[in-house]
Amino acid sequence: MIPKYRKQYNQAFSDEKYNQLKGILAEKGGIEPTFRVSESPIFLTKEFEAKLIDASESIISQIKAMPAELLQKAIPDNCRVPNDTDQPHFFTIDFGVCKSENGSIEPQLIELQAFPSLYAFQKVYEETYCEVYPFLSEIKNPMSHESFKNYLKELIVGDEDPENVILLEIFPEKQKTAIDFALTEKLLGIKTICLTKVKKEGRKLYYENNGTLTEIKRIYNRVIFDELDNIPDLTPEFNFREEVDVKWITHPNWFFKISKFLLPLLQHEFVPKSYFLHEFPENENLEDFVLKPLFSFAGSGVNLNPTKEITDSIQDKENYILQRKVYYEPIFEDINGDFSKAEIRLLYIWRENDERPILLENLGRMTKAAMVNVDFNKKDAIWIGSSNAFFG
Repeated sequence: MIPKYRKQYNQAFSDEKYNQLKGILAEKGGIEPTFRVSESPIFLTKEFEAKLIDASESIISQIKAMPAELLQKAIPDNCRVPNDTDQPHFFTIDFGVCKSENGSIEPQLIELQAFPSLYAFQKVYEETYCEVYPFLSEIKNPMSHESFKNYLKELIVGDEDPENVILLEIFPEKQKTAIDFALTEKLLGIKTICLTKVKKEGRKLYYENNGTLTEIKRIYNRVIFDELDNIPDLTPEFNFREEVDVKWITHPNWFFKISKFLLPLLQHEFVPKSYFLHEFPENENLEDFVLKPLFSFAGSGVNLNPTKEITDSIQDKENYILQRKVYYEPIFEDINGDFSKAEIRLLYIWRENDERPILLENLGRMTKAAMVNVDFNKKDAIWIGSSNAFFG
């Protein structure tokens, strides 16, 4: 894909430049990334980008047309949070880079979610690639750093004083995405606060800010709500299910509403056929499908080779889907002549008064393993890990 830039990049690459890239990221974030940073960006054509956008726009239109009551069915009763919103503030959508039956390279939908990904990190990551390899500036995202910052600030901070806005996470210092939290703090002037440090008085929430109890008016939420129940001895003062005077960015209910729950309901040439497990037709071949729990994160619980014995043993079949397998095409050549596979996550924001979301940035993942997820990159290889896509 874009042979000119792949050849130029591979010729310019060196271990010194890779270490320089990681060093600049660590300097900008104040901490090192705790996930693997790929040695290389992903180069894709404008034609491929157009296919991504076309599929995304179609999916967005289909979601907008769905009745609110249908989306509400996706929320587990024990995870329902009061004061839901009409639309999410974030929308992210993952596509694998695959080969069609006629041999053309095309995207295939993997999953989608209304949950913030590494927005701040990915913009800095893209800019850092351009610092280390200046020729990449020819094909970088045309959105300026200032415009990107203004979009995120308007969305997350709004009209509030940044000290009344927090990034909320559970034990943030232990999260693999900690560098994104640090970069978000620098970008927006807000603080990252652990859920265990949030104090509640009546309907109001507070946190300690340099010794002063400060009211929280807006929450940039990075907590995966359904994971809280799996953390032993967690006793925060604030329970998500309670009525509180706070604005969620984005509301936790949307984590469930825009999720794998939608995959069986979407139609497009770049959307692989999916079924809820309890509705899987007898005329389909189980070997052609991947089994996914509806509510999981970072690839946990996914079974690439489900058997009838496995699917029959599942009690809550309505909480699983079977998604037709797609085959990632290894087309991203490294300096040794080996090839990596990849997927692209498009990072949108959705302002409250806008009809449609705005695409801000992308996130790439590269692998030589069976699953395209940074957690599954156990192989001692290069051209694997977190990346960024350039289109030219």
